[in-house]
Order: sequence, then structure tokens, then C-alpha cells
Amino acid sequence: MSDQQTTVDITKIDAERGFFDEFKKPSKEEWKEEATAALKGAPFDKVMYTKTYEGLTIEPIYMAEDIEGLPHLKSKPGFQPFVRSTRPNGYIKAPWKINQELTLAFPQTFNEEARFDIARGQTGLNIVLDHPTRSGQSPANASEEDVGRDGVSLETLHDVSTIFQGIDLKTVPVQCFTGAISLPMLAMLSVAMQDNEAGVNHLHWVDGCVGSDPLAVLATEGKLPVSLKMAYDSMHQATAWAAKKAPKLQTIFVQGHPYHNAGAASTEEVAFALATAAEYLREMIQRGLSIDQVAPRIRFGFSLGSIFFMEIAKLRAARILWAQIVAAFGGNEDAQKMTIHGRTSAYNKTVFDPYVNMLRVTSEGFSGAVGGVDSMHLSPFDEPIRTPDRFSRRIARNVQVMLQEESRFTMPIDLGGGAYSIEKLTHEFGQSAWKIFQEIEKNGGMSAAIMAGLPQKMAAATAAKRAKAVETRSDVILGTNMYANLVEKKIEVPLVDRKALKQTRVDDVAQHAHINQDYTLGFDLTNIEKGFSSPVGASVELAIDAVDKGATLSQLFEVLSSFDSERPTAEPLKIARLAEAFEHLRQDVETRFAEKGEKLRLFLANMGPIPQHKPRADFARGFFEVAGFEVIGNEGFATAEEAADAALASGAPVVVICSTDATYPDYVPTVAKRIKAAKPNTTVIVAGKQPPEVTETFNAAGVDDYIHVRANCYEINKKLQEKYMG
Repeated sequence: MSDQQTTVDITKIDAERGFFDEFKKPSKEEWKEEATAALKGAPFDKVMYTKTYEGLTIEPIYMAEDIEGLPHLKSKPGFQPFVRSTRPNGYIKAPWKINQELTLAFPQTFNEEARFDIARGQTGLNIVLDHPTRSGQSPANASEEDVGRDGVSLETLHDVSTIFQGIDLKTVPVQCFTGAISLPMLAMLSVAMQDNEAGVNHLHWVDGCVGSDPLAVLATEGKLPVSLKMAYDSMHQATAWAAKKAPKLQTIFVQGHPYHNAGAASTEEVAFALATAAEYLREMIQRGLSIDQVAPRIRFGFSLGSIFFMEIAKLRAARILWAQIVAAFGGNEDAQKMTIHGRTSAYNKTVFDPYVNMLRVTSEGFSGAVGGVDSMHLSPFDEPIRTPDRFSRRIARNVQVMLQEESRFTMPIDLGGGAYSIEKLTHEFGQSAWKIFQEIEKNGGMSAAIMAGLPQKMAAATAAKRAKAVETRSDVILGTNMYANLVEKKIEVPLVDRKALKQTRVDDVAQHAHINQDYTLGFDLTNIEKGFSSPVGASVELAIDAVDKGATLSQLFEVLSSFDSERPTAEPLKIARLAEAFEHLRQDVETRFAEKGEKLRLFLANMGPIPQHKPRADFARGFFEVAGFEVIGNEGFATAEEAADAALASGAPVVVICSTDATYPDYVPTVAKRIKAAKPNTTVIVAGKQPPEVTETFNAAGVDDYIHVRANCYEINKKLQEKYMG
């Protein structure tokens, strides 16, 4: 470097002047003046601020003064309140686990696909159980529709050992949501791991989770397979055992997903999850465990939605609030660290134009990485349609691999740190979620709130707002309520013989259910009850011994429920995908075509030259194609009579007049009257909102409805389908 060259110490730059002395730093007021001028009369406050379902307002610009005094601002990664990470080095030493779900029905198939995926980038084994397995039903006693649906069917030790064959459990962590209780599955997995030569004492090698969440089951299904007391007793035994025998194993898996998938706002999802975890803390402490034993054994599962910055703020704020809750219980610093498994939203995924789901999970995975998840599942694009195949799983898995390996999201610590908008939104999110949490606590805690229907009502209220926004298309679901692709090639869905599937599982269980024919199961299973009085998880050891001698999962459930008390009930959450209403419209039309060869047709009465009618013709086409209408277009008509005659000749039961407001008075009355005179049952619609006096005239001429940006797209299309399809 020559004597003439100089270096700049960026730590000494005047923050007020910035890097460039020649430019004056504008104030927020000055920026607003310039932005207002650029809007050319549009109201600044209405256009530039975004109201969210969380009740927060996203501002158009954030500056340094917006985050002054925020309590978490000067915190560092790995230190309280853990907003930036629970590890000082973030992902640098260890990236988040690529923990993709596997939902294959048969244990052998599950194992084959798990080994295939692990060899190609997956770093965690995410065992998804079918409903009978989670509920303690053997395949023989479960319905045909449930066995192996959306998860693996497990019953015997042979089943569980099969899914582990050839997998190095010393390097691949196991995650399994077990439903209302975890003790039976924990015992089964422990013995199977021993058979795998990892050994039960190796349950601590990697950060595994075999966890229950009875309150999530109660909220989702409206009932439990055991009493709440038994669920908590079982949770206590599993947690006490893990604290002694498997220090890194987590035994409580708090699920935020049911609330998210019922339409809850992100703040509601976090608040409900925190209230659930707080109740578990109290119950475990009452049974003799310490806060420092329980809190580290809780894993949180949060959904990752489509509002990018909101989801980042959600994860950061959740860590702050959890640290605050655990500290209030007297937990030490390590106990205050939150473990988060992120799962891309199921609520916003679509059946039609499903490849758009790839784009959705990319954004959601991005927010999960920036927000600081510990593990993550990115939904394969075909997840709403069928059991994902190797191709769809590969694409979803590789998004995570690319985020880690190509985009280097593992290198910066706290990717969102210092961004004014993210820091401010994190603070506001935390305040809002905390208020909801306090409301749940005031109502007696999460179990009392669920049985009273409070979370269900809150989620339903938010879901209704979301549904209305989708119906009016102020919220866009690409390919579903906007820009429908009517010529898409549908994804093939393999036919599953549910009866044969169940019988195969019944036969397999019968073949491997009795390892020791001389073993009297009842004696050991009865002793499990006595073990519940032990503070060190004796019931788990007894269950492990019972499994080793031949007990099945359903038998373990049976003994736990045999000395059970009254089971709670609640109004279940209304879980559905946001796109389903529009998908039903489209599917009804396609079913009609498949059965009768008839399409629901709509004629565009385009008036005048192309520049005159095209904007509204394009709008009308998009408005009705989302419901499966075959839209008949044209290059425009010079006279109203020509347009009406062409509409009648088309045979379409619906006619939409498209032109400009200025020319409508010359065309609309004539077109409407001529069509109604010939075919009174035809529906005539005008594209574009009209003033009341014009609407009155047009209605008198025979116009039935109007479409515009504020119209309810779903209701109008639904009404037309009911009229012409029955």
C-alpha cells in the first residue's frame, strides 16, 4: 500500500453521517413527504401500512430510532434472552437438522425410504405415526381408513426394529411425536435401539425427541385415549427416566401446528404453545421433578407460514418468552433455552397448481433458517395430495441442503439481527403473544381453556377473517383464487387398497406379536402401575422389560388405561387448508365434466376495440376460471346487438359484459334486455363496480350481478354453480 492510500476504520464512522459525507441523512418525515408525492394522491396511511392477522402493523420503512430502547437489542447469540440463538456460534459448528417427515405405511417401506433419504442429505429421522399407533390401537382393532394413513403403522418390537435397520442411530437423531402419551413408544424405541446395537444408553448421543402433547391431541380430536391425569403421570415417568438415563432425550413435544392449521394467527399459535408448556412445567414439578429437569426436555413444534418477516419474528420472540417463563419458575440459564422444530405450513398448501407449493416452502424454509430453528421439515409439493414420493421428497430436502450448502445460511450468526424491521417486529410480536398467554393463564391454564373452547374460538375467529380475505381475493393463493391453470396436468394419485393394507398389517403383527410364548404379560404390566409412584421413571424400565418379553404397543396402552380415570372432552379445532373452499368449486366442475362431459361455460361480451375491453375481460376471465368455468373470449363487438346475439349463440348460461364505465350506458341495457328476452334464465354480469344510480338502471334492464376487486369471488362463483349445476 502506498503512502497515498488510506484505510477506513468503520468502527469510527459517525453513525449520524453514515458512510457518505456528501449525502444528507433524511429523516422519516422527509422520506414520508417524498413517498406521499410519489403516490400521486393515494392515501399514504392506507396504502403504505400493512395490518396483519396478529393485530400488528408493518410500517413501510424502519429507522434506527424505531428500535431505540428495545430490551433485547444488545443481547448476544447464545445468551439470555436467546433472541439471536441458543448457541453462541449459531449454525457455524452444527447446522439445523434436516428433519423431513416420512409417512410411509409399512415399517419395511419406511426403513427403505429413510435409508434412501439419509444417504442423500437428510440428517434426522422423523417418525410420523399413523393415528391408531398414536392412540394405542392395534391394526386389528383400527378402521381400514386409518391404518397406515399419513404415517407408519407400528405395533410390535419387530415393527419398530425394522424401521431402524441399517440406520446409524449414533449420528442420526430420532424425532417422534407420540400423541397423548409417550411411555409405550419410548419403551418400544428403547428396546429397538438396543437391538440396533446403539443401546438404550445411547439415547443421549444426539438431540432426539420421543415426545407427547396431550393438550394438542385434546384440542385436535376433542378427546384423549387416556385421562389427563394418566397423560401427565406418563409424561412424568418418561421425563424422569430421560433425566437419569438419557440426558439429551426430550420427552415433551409441544405442538403449535394444530392451532396454525386451524387458522390461528402466529401470535396465537405461540401463546397457545407457551401456555401448554407452562402447564406441563407445573404438572411435572408437582410430581417431584425440578424445573431444570423438565424445561430442557421440551421441544416446540411451530409451523412456518407465508408472511416472511412475521415468521422470523415469531421464532425470535418465542425464545424470549420461553426464557422469561422458565426464569419465572426458577430455571437456570440452560433450562431457558428453547428447542424449535419448524414445519412449513400445511394450512396454505394447494391441491391445484401444486408445484407452486415448492415456492411456498422455499420462502418458509428461508424464514425458518433466519429465525433460528433447530430442525426443520419442508413439505413436499404433493403432500396435500398423496404420500410424497422420492422425487417430491428430494426437491423439498434439497431446498434445505441448498440453504445450508449453497446459500451459506449457516455462516452468519443471527441472520436477521440488526435489521430495524425484524428487531421491532420481534418486540411487538412478543408483546402481543404475551397478552394472549396471560389471557389463557387467567382462564385457569391451557387445559381449562381448551375445555372451555377459548383457543378454538380465537383460532376460528382469525380463520374466518382469513377465509373472507381469500374469498374476496385481497389475500392471494396463487393458482387457486388467482391465476388458475385450467390445463395443468394432474398429479397421479396411486390407488390404495385400504382393506388389503390393513390385512397385511394384521397378518404381520400376528406373526411377530409373541416373542416369548411362556411369558405372562399381565404380571409385568400390572407392576407398571406401581412404578408411577417412583420419582425416577421406574414405569419406563418396567415397560422396557415388558416389551423385551413380548408386549406390544396396544397392550401397554391397555394397561395404562385399565386403571384410568374420567377422560376430558372438548370442541375440536376446525382444521382445514385455506384453499379448500375454492378447490371444491373447481373439483365440482371437473367432476361434472368427467361424469357428463359437460363444462360450465361463460361468455365474455366484450364491447369495443381490444384496448377498451381487455383490462376487464382479463379480470373477468381470471375471476371465473378459479371456479373451473370455461371462458369464451373474443376480440370485441361493435354493437350491443352483435354482442347479445353472439352470447346467445354460444349457449353459455352466464354472460359477462366487459368494457369501460364511460361506454357502459350505451351497451349494457341493450345487451341485458336482448339476452333476457331470449333466455330469461341466463345470468348477466357487468365487469366493474358501478355507482348506485347506474346500478339501478342496469338492474332494471336485467343485470344480475357485478364483479370487481372488492367482490366476493367465492360467493359469486358458488351461487352460479348452485344455479346451473344443482
